[in-house]
Amino acid sequence: MVTKKATAKKPPAATPAKKVSPVADKPKPKTLEAHEIVLSTVMQNAVGVLSWSKFAGEANLNELVQDLDKRIDKIKDGDMSSVEAMLFGQAKVLETMFTSLARRAASNDGLKQFQVNLTLALKAQAQCRSTLEALAEIKNPRPVQFVKQANMTTGPQQVNNAYAGTPLHSGTPSGAGNIQSEQNKLLEADHGNYLDTRAQDAASRVNPHMETVEAIHRP
Repeated sequence: MVTKKATAKKPPAATPAKKVSPVADKPKPKTLEAHEIVLSTVMQNAVGVLSWSKFAGEANLNELVQDLDKRIDKIKDGDMSSVEAMLFGQAKVLETMFTSLARRAASNDGLKQFQVNLTLALKAQAQCRSTLEALAEIKNPRPVQFVKQANMTTGPQQVNNAYAGTPLHSGTPSGAGNIQSEQNKLLEADHGNYLDTRAQDAASRVNPHMETVEAIHRP
C-alpha cells in the first residue's frame, strides 16, 4: 500500500506594513498685539462690517477676517468681479430708495415735507448715477493720453515754464529773465537808449526850443 507524504503548506507571505508619515501639526494662528489689531486694515474693516451686520446674527470675528482677507487677495490678483457685483447691488438699493422717496413726496400735501422727500429722492438718484459711472469706469477704463502743453489765448497770458540754461536751484523764477515786454522793445532805440517820455517844457528866452539858427551856424 502506497502512502502519500503530507506536505506542509507554507504560510502566506506577510505584506510589508505601509509607512505612515507623521501628521504635521497645523500652525496655530498668530496672536496679534493690540497695536497690530488697531493698525490692521482687514481687522478694522471686519469690525466695521460686524458692527453694521446685526441683522444676520452674531458672526465670528476671526472667520470674518479670514474671509475678507481672501476676497482682498482676489482683488489684488485682478479679479474685480466682487467689486462689480457690489457696485451694481448698491446702485439697485439707491434706485429703490429713489422710488420710495419719490412716491412718499407725491403723497405729501405739505410743501415742507414734499420738498424734504423730493430732495432726498433726487440725492439718491444722483448717487445711483455716480455708482453706475464708477462701475462703467471699472469695466471700460479710459485710455491714458499724454498731451503736450499748448498755450493758446487771445488775450494777455503769463506762462511760467523752465527754460534751458536756467537751473532750478538758482533762486530765479522759471522764465522770469526771459520774458520781455514787446511794448518796451518798441520804445527803445537801436543803440539802447530809452526815449524821453517827459512832458515838453515851455519855450523861454534863455533856451528856446524852436529858435532860428543864426547865419554863422547855417550850412
